[in-house]
Amino acid sequence: MQKIAIQGYEGCFHHIAAVDYFGRDIDILPCDTFREVATAVKHGKADMGLMAIENSIAGSIIPNYSILQDENLQVAGEVYQPIKQNLMVLPDVELEDIREVESHSMALLQCVDYLDAHSWKLIESEDTALSAKHIAEKGLRHTAAIASELAAEMYGLKIIAPEINTIKSNYTRFVVLKRYDHNIATDANKASLYFKTNHEEGSLLKALSCLNGINLSKLQSYPIPSEPWHYLFHIDLEFSCLDDYIRNLNNLHEATEEIHVYGVYRSGK
Repeated sequence: MQKIAIQGYEGCFHHIAAVDYFGRDIDILPCDTFREVATAVKHGKADMGLMAIENSIAGSIIPNYSILQDENLQVAGEVYQPIKQNLMVLPDVELEDIREVESHSMALLQCVDYLDAHSWKLIESEDTALSAKHIAEKGLRHTAAIASELAAEMYGLKIIAPEINTIKSNYTRFVVLKRYDHNIATDANKASLYFKTNHEEGSLLKALSCLNGINLSKLQSYPIPSEPWHYLFHIDLEFSCLDDYIRNLNNLHEATEEIHVYGVYRSGK
């Protein structure tokens, strides 16, 4: 059974994404931070890991790009997970019994329209699934949690109001991490990498102009800590033929100062 490191507690959205990618026959290793996920994979405490990299509403999670760079892990795949927030309570509790709602600050924000219609006290926690677990273990009859359907199932709670998030088309993209082995799947059609230019006028344009016959689906700059106001550029490339990717990668090598490929894998879309 594979051990998969995730950020958060069992029943969180990272857990759901892990099940979607690997199946239910996995052993989850909960970690407090994204950095701990990467470290667990790097040092063999977990076979693979899962890390959120961007959200369709909030955008890129910039610090996690730095983790990819620092820990020298390989991106082996990706998962696009719909984020569906549910209001859940103990099995014998009804809506009128609720006095307060507990969840992660982002989950509370995502459900603001629903919550504004009630006069409940809002309590922030470190994780959505942890809130569900807390209510179940403490037997809190006047507290509801906002969390995933899996969290309700795992901790024996009743979903009293499903999908209360304001924006229904809310997705998070997760990348699958493993120790670097340079292997490329035969059905790979996507690559994630970063490059560095000489930061002269037109250097970014020069790098991007060398790409052809391939789809640039993501371009994200993020700062180089040791070089103020200088940036690395993360890109995702999608292709139908591996030879097209290799040709474009060679072109990019000639137009940049530094390149590192995080991984070449099968698109999760």
